[in-house]
Amino acid sequence: MAYIGKQPLIGNFQVCDAISTVNGQAAYTLQVGGANVSPETANNMIVSVNGVIQKPNISYTVSGSTITFTSNLVTGDVIDFIQILGNVLDLGVPSDNTVTTAKIADGAVTGAKLASGVGGSLVKLAAVSVDNTTSAVSFDGYFTSDYKNYIVYFNDVFSSSSSSQAYVRVRQSNADKTDSKYRFVSNFATRSAGANNWYTNQGAWDAGDGGRITADTLGDTAAEAGQGCFTIFNPLSTTQDKRIIGDFIYMRASDAELIKNHLQMEYNDTGALSGITFYLNTGNITANLTLYGITN
Repeated sequence: MAYIGKQPLIGNFQVCDAISTVNGQAAYTLQVGGANVSPETANNMIVSVNGVIQKPNISYTVSGSTITFTSNLVTGDVIDFIQILGNVLDLGVPSDNTVTTAKIADGAVTGAKLASGVGGSLVKLAAVSVDNTTSAVSFDGYFTSDYKNYIVYFNDVFSSSSSSQAYVRVRQSNADKTDSKYRFVSNFATRSAGANNWYTNQGAWDAGDGGRITADTLGDTAAEAGQGCFTIFNPLSTTQDKRIIGDFIYMRASDAELIKNHLQMEYNDTGALSGITFYLNTGNITANLTLYGITN
């Protein structure tokens, strides 16, 4: 609730005991109630001598409980008062619902800061949109020690060709790996108008194309666009093979057949990955892709 009258200030405000000057002496002991006190810095004090406020670190310095004036004081000089302010920036603990957006500095809430307070959350690292200008989309340089696992979300994915197949490959040193180290299995569940469900599997061992994420031709119109998500496990490991798992759902090109694909893929190599690539074997891709780091 609001305060009635002046809101109290937070800080250890103290007025030091009176100090008698000694002719030719510059250093004096600071006490409150007969006990020595030690200000945090000279800037945490207001000092008046002969009715003039003194400038911290210029007219005086402080070390522990000793204040030392730059010039020796002489008979007749009067130390009017010395007030210790305490830590004037110590705001205490804010009350509930008192910290507003304006009080948070731009850029102060980082992904790492969020990760330290919320377990198992997603931190957005990159997003890319392509519109029929390329056959491949890559994320490179986003795998760091901040996250162990990653996830990519696909939206609005379709091809300029009615005969495209979609694949995923890994990257090392900013280049696609096309050697024969891919092992994958894809499980496809489909349903067409008036037909029963049917399932099929396909896969490859020691192949070079990567993991296939389409059972049949990818949709070639926005109405047939696919959606999905894929998890990349521990891509920076240098002791384990690299594994990706995920699901993709779409309409087959120029056909009323809904297809859902589940991919399990391994790249049989222990080298750290720099990124991943999603590509079509023919045609250009239209898609919106977003990469997230998963906090532990």
